[in-house]
Amino acid sequence: MNKDLLPGAGVLALVLSLAAGGAAGANRSDGWNECAKIADDAQRLRCFDDRSGRSPAETEAPSYLSRLWELDTESRLRKFAITPYRSNYILPVTYNTTPNEGPIREAEPGKEVKNHEVQFQISFKIKLWQDILDKEMDLWVAYTQRSFWQFYDFADSSPFRETDFEPELLLNVRTDYHLLGLRGRYIQVGVDHQSNGRAKPQSRSWNRLVANFGFERDNVILLLDTWYRIPENEEDDDNPGIEKYLGYGQMNVFYLRKGHRFGLLIRNNLRLHDNKGALQLEWSFPLIRWVSGYVQYFNGYGESLLDTNASANRIGIGFILKEW
Repeated sequence: MNKDLLPGAGVLALVLSLAAGGAAGANRSDGWNECAKIADDAQRLRCFDDRSGRSPAETEAPSYLSRLWELDTESRLRKFAITPYRSNYILPVTYNTTPNEGPIREAEPGKEVKNHEVQFQISFKIKLWQDILDKEMDLWVAYTQRSFWQFYDFADSSPFRETDFEPELLLNVRTDYHLLGLRGRYIQVGVDHQSNGRAKPQSRSWNRLVANFGFERDNVILLLDTWYRIPENEEDDDNPGIEKYLGYGQMNVFYLRKGHRFGLLIRNNLRLHDNKGALQLEWSFPLIRWVSGYVQYFNGYGESLLDTNASANRIGIGFILKEW
């Protein structure tokens, strides 16, 4: 009798097993369907990773340019409306061997400019429109302010020698192509205004159309910025001939390694006669989580708008916010 029951029991066990498997499969299917319903790209991808058992460590970290301009899904997880643009730093001690006294003495005869100065820069951006017309491009507004502070001139109440203000409107097109071994990550076009907000004779300002290109390869970042000055009437021109000193573009190269960043800026007017340019070297090194030590050396023309036609030779040390 027991032998007669075995086949029936086997069939019953098989049916129960299939039913259990089907239920589990249905549950798994329901889980995938729930992931597919998530509208946010980054959260949906994370849901699929969780369902498949893929650990976060297996996901490749976004690159420097991806994080800076939110070029991929992972980098768009950030919910902050304001993000860094250019470097944010303060150099409490800088020394310029060739301070430009001309514009200051033009307004205040006999005024002395100190070699020691505090320099700092604030720079941020805000995304106004993401995936414009469902295309791989975003609209950003950016703002940069750089100040040169005669802090050590205590006898004259530590005045600000120069502050340059630079708002920009940038259309950032996300790209992915290869050129000379580098990966092209973005192309930007936009409008740039820069001024020091001062009255004549110290007033300086100009407007530009800009086209910028971002490349990277492993830990090397290459930024190529170009511009065309929007012509002005002669009577309104605060910076006649500024192209003779700043040219039509500049190149930044960064190398990132173990929390260190080494940077090189090169700018040149590309003229055989009366050649003018600028060189900036920088090094940042780890201190604490969000702040690094920072050393900057600048030599050349155009460190500030007031110094467009005067060569500076400055070195400074301080702190920079870490955003890479």
